Amino acid sequence: MKAVVLEETGPRLVEDRPEPIAAEGEVAVDVIEAGICETDLQLVAGYMGYRGVLGHEFVGVPRTGRLAGRRVVGEINCSCGTCRLCESGLANHCPQRTVLGILGRDGAFAETLVLPETNLHEVPDGMADRVAVFAEPVAAALQVLEQVDVTGAESVTVLGDGRLGNLCAQALASTGCRVRVVGKHDAKLAILEELGISTCRLERVSDERSDDLVVDATGSDTGLPTALGLVRPRGTVVLKTTIAGTQTLEMAPVVIDEVTVVGSRCGPFDKALVALENGTIDVSPLVSEVVGLDDATGALERVRDERDLVKVVLKVGSGY
Repeated sequence: MKAVVLEETGPRLVEDRPEPIAAEGEVAVDVIEAGICETDLQLVAGYMGYRGVLGHEFVGVPRTGRLAGRRVVGEINCSCGTCRLCESGLANHCPQRTVLGILGRDGAFAETLVLPETNLHEVPDGMADRVAVFAEPVAAALQVLEQVDVTGAESVTVLGDGRLGNLCAQALASTGCRVRVVGKHDAKLAILEELGISTCRLERVSDERSDDLVVDATGSDTGLPTALGLVRPRGTVVLKTTIAGTQTLEMAPVVIDEVTVVGSRCGPFDKALVALENGTIDVSPLVSEVVGLDDATGALERVRDERDLVKVVLKVGSGY
C-alpha cells in the first residue's frame, strides 16, 4: 500500500509499505481522508522520536466487524484494558498504550490503518467526509469543557489562531463565554471574525492578568509564558501545546498567583460528532487545500512554512 512514513531523514512516500496486520479485537480500516495537524509537524521536528506512518485524524471504512462497510472515525489511543489506569477509566493514559500515528502504531497517512474495533465511531448518514475528518481535533477542543467547569460567564482568551485554536474558541463560545482569539495571522483571524468570535493581534495584547481562562493552542514554547501574563490570579490555563525540544519557564508566577494549569489532550468523539452534525462547531471555513497522498510530503512542508494555511486534507480513497 501507499503510505507517508516518517524516517530519520524525514517523511517520504512509500509505494509498497506492507499493510498493517489486525490483531485480535482489531479491524483494518480503508482510509478515505486524513487531516494534517500541528502534532504531525512536531513529530517531523523530532517530538516523541516517532518513526512510522504519520497521521491520526481520519475518516474511513472498516473491512470487518460490526461497522464493516460503514464510514467511521476513530479514537487514537489503543490501551491494554487491564491495567489499573484502564480499569479506573483512564485508558487514554494506559502506560502500555500505542497511539495512532504518534506512538508505536502506524497512522492514517496510508491507504489502510488498524485500530481496535472499540475505538471506532460511526459517522452519521449525510455528514460529508470533509466534515467527519475533523472529529478528532473537535473532540480535543471539547475536552476543555470536560476538564474545566465553564458556566458561560467567563472571560476567555485562546492563544493561537490555527486549526486547534479555532476549534477551541468555537467550543468555548458555544457555552456563552466571552471569547477572544489572539494570533499572528490576519487570514486566520478573519475566519474567526466571520464565525462571530472576537480576535486580536498578538502584538496588541498587554499583560492584563484579567482572564478567567486562557487556552494555549499556539504550538509554540512562547504560549505558556504569554498565557501566564493574561490569566487572573486563581484563574486557569489549559495547555494544548505539545512541541519538540526543551522548554524552560519560570514557575514562580504559577505559585504566586495560585494559577491552575491543566494539561489537555484527547476528548469525547461522541460529542464531537454531535457538534459537527448540528453545526455547533463549523469546520467548513477551515479547509485550505485538498491533496492526494502522493503530494502529502509537500503538503507537510507547506503547512509548516505557509502560516496562512489552516487545514490541509489528504484525499486517500473514495467516499461520501
